[in-house]
Amino acid sequence: MKKVSEAEFTSFAQQAAAIIGAHHVLSGADMEPFEIDFWKQYAGKAALVVKPGSTAEVSALVALAARLGISIVPQGGNTGLVNGGIPDGSGSEVVLSLQRLNAIRAIDEAGDYITVEAGVILADVQKAAEAADRLFPLALGAEGSCRIGGNIATNAGGVNVLRYGMTRDLVLGLEVVLPDGQLLDLLKPLRKDNTGYDLKQLFIGAEGTLGIVTAATLRLVAPARERVTLWLTVNRTEDAVSLFRHLRGVFGDLISSFELVSSYGVEAACAHLPGVRRPVDQPYPWHLLIEIAWTFTDGLRERAEAAITTLFEEGRVLDGTIAENEAQRQMMWRIREGQSEATSKIGYVVRSDVTVAIADIPTLVTRCEAWTPEYGADVALLPFGHIGDGNLHMNFVVPREKAKDLSPVLFERLFAEVDALKGSISAEHGVGRAKRDAIVERKPKTAMRLMRQLKSMMDPEDIMNPGVVVRGEPSDQ
Repeated sequence: MKKVSEAEFTSFAQQAAAIIGAHHVLSGADMEPFEIDFWKQYAGKAALVVKPGSTAEVSALVALAARLGISIVPQGGNTGLVNGGIPDGSGSEVVLSLQRLNAIRAIDEAGDYITVEAGVILADVQKAAEAADRLFPLALGAEGSCRIGGNIATNAGGVNVLRYGMTRDLVLGLEVVLPDGQLLDLLKPLRKDNTGYDLKQLFIGAEGTLGIVTAATLRLVAPARERVTLWLTVNRTEDAVSLFRHLRGVFGDLISSFELVSSYGVEAACAHLPGVRRPVDQPYPWHLLIEIAWTFTDGLRERAEAAITTLFEEGRVLDGTIAENEAQRQMMWRIREGQSEATSKIGYVVRSDVTVAIADIPTLVTRCEAWTPEYGADVALLPFGHIGDGNLHMNFVVPREKAKDLSPVLFERLFAEVDALKGSISAEHGVGRAKRDAIVERKPKTAMRLMRQLKSMMDPEDIMNPGVVVRGEPSDQ
């Protein structure tokens, strides 16, 4: 990539102001919220921040950047966890915030779809669907802050993957601005379009490296009219996997969530989150948060109670309860979602996101439990996550003063365990810059070559989120 002169940056700023208005071109201290991620794990330095308000403005800004050779970093809600949505430290990248692209363009109950702009907050997509008596099933802990464009760019997962799939499975169509500023309109709300390559899939999970998603047509489903939320406890992760297999046989796709939480995480949440208490009377080694739902109005509770009674009679669970109201249900989910927040009161949380075959979850947890104490009595393993799809967040809580030294060591050790089990070092958070080099060692060489060729073909000047997912330097080819 060519070195951009000060005159070219000045020209970009002046022309950008003419396109979107000077008050939407930020510099100096106004850029700070866009230069550090929501979790305050990564920080960078931007040349400018631009906030277009329409797809046409995004297109014009990207075309301008392409002419001048200026790098663009697309940014949604800035809640990512892999350093993929903030500028690097060079001070030469322009952050393009999608916050102002926040319109819900259309909703069709008969067609079960909604068309929204990329800057719409996920929770607002959910509310719009609910108002039409439909459900948009993507659900994340950050849903009150993250934006749908970022969810698409990272192929976000969440707690309902088991039943509804990843973000990729919920996208019917996309509108994308390409690295040269051209608009690619693939917004058709069709379930079937068998006319060659499914081009929209290129941009889902590409983390803004191949283009900027400006709008999406998303799949809706019928809402749950009866939902049962269970909290069960077991002795071992092997028991959790066995229980999942059994209940999946009983309830099939009615299970939308099957979450595993360790005793350490539960007790931390109860100790450090205001108003939170354990759903069962005493601590147990492992806890399961299970949600079952269907579109009928009644009958599911009785079936769930019968299934749980059988589990107790067979000695397959230690204790458990059913949420009797929405407040109890929210308390259970607060424990599940609030573990990282709670343990951050104890130390620094080294966050990771991996996946293995469901049958290998006990092996992964057991192996990591065995070596975690090697790094000190004040280092704790915090495993939790979506046992129903093999995705665990294998976090570590470490003393803050040791975080910088321990983080890469713990990642290396964890990734080695995942490799041995033929898993993936990124399940739903993406690659960003944080895992970019690590995937080079793990993905097949042919796959990496195709990824680089695709990037080079679509973004030959490497201006679109450079350094994220794949490197652009010849030395890395």
